[in-house]
Amino acid sequence: MLTLRPSVERGHFNHGWLDTFHTFSFSRYIDRNHMGYRSLRVINEDFVAAGMGFGEHPHEDMEIITYIVSGQLAHKDSTGNAETINPGDIQYMSAGSGIFHSEFNPSKTSPVHLLQIWILPEQRDLPPRYDQKHFAPESRRNVLRLVASHDGRDGSIRVHQDMSLYASLLDEGQTLTHALTAGRGAWLQLIKGELRVNGKTIAAGDGVAIEDEASLTITASQSAEFLLFDLL
Repeated sequence: MLTLRPSVERGHFNHGWLDTFHTFSFSRYIDRNHMGYRSLRVINEDFVAAGMGFGEHPHEDMEIITYIVSGQLAHKDSTGNAETINPGDIQYMSAGSGIFHSEFNPSKTSPVHLLQIWILPEQRDLPPRYDQKHFAPESRRNVLRLVASHDGRDGSIRVHQDMSLYASLLDEGQTLTHALTAGRGAWLQLIKGELRVNGKTIAAGDGVAIEDEASLTITASQSAEFLLFDLL
């Protein structure tokens, strides 16, 4: 069974410096029918204006993943990490027992387009942890490239949850398949382009929850960029 979460039904706020879309309830956007999916709690699609960003703020007991679509994001946190995140980078921060961080668009001219993802951890009060890895476009082209997982296999970032996150750049007309183990579900978030997922058409910004399916067949009607979450 596939359940579509249309892009146009997401929560949306334009603060001028930040244009943001919330797939699930977040901050002032509250929708009791969309509080997350399994351990996936937040998918925010953000457009941050040049020279702007999020001042220092706290997090705890959350696995936070940032995926840059275009532009750059500068990160600093209370454990001493100071990094710039670029397209193709996966940034991971396990907030654990508590961490402060800030995020800033260092460009003077260009916005940064990103997805920020929150995953519920399998355990509370873990030590905070940071990681960042680059996955070049050719490594994501016409494949499901594993970028984050519970065991860190295949060079992915290790996270504190039984989940696997795949990133893909799928050329028009190309098809990918993904098997789902019984009892697991999936969420596909389409960033760009158009896909057919087990016969259902989804457009840019749409998400789809997948339950009780043995496998997925994903075909690009138009060249597409997307994330696929395999979740317990």
